[in-house]
Amino acid sequence: MGSTRAPEPSETSHDPEHSFTCPECGQPVVAVAKRHKTLGAYVPVWKPGPCRNPDCPLHVPPEAGGAPSGNRDGPAGR
Repeated sequence: MGSTRAPEPSETSHDPEHSFTCPECGQPVVAVAKRHKTLGAYVPVWKPGPCRNPDCPLHVPPEAGGAPSGNRDGPAGR
């Protein structure tokens, strides 16, 4: 009569301290906040971010931050 099944883990969390892992390699990944509209207000829903492990098939390289490589209208170009 009683079921001893463990609850399925949630893909999202409302807790920013929840630790997420990569489904492929199992390495920890950062939590990323997405917005979800509930009863007229946007609430954060935390989801796993991209995997930064270079050996993982789901690896996403970090975005190159900063200015573009071309120097447009800079003081050295005049």
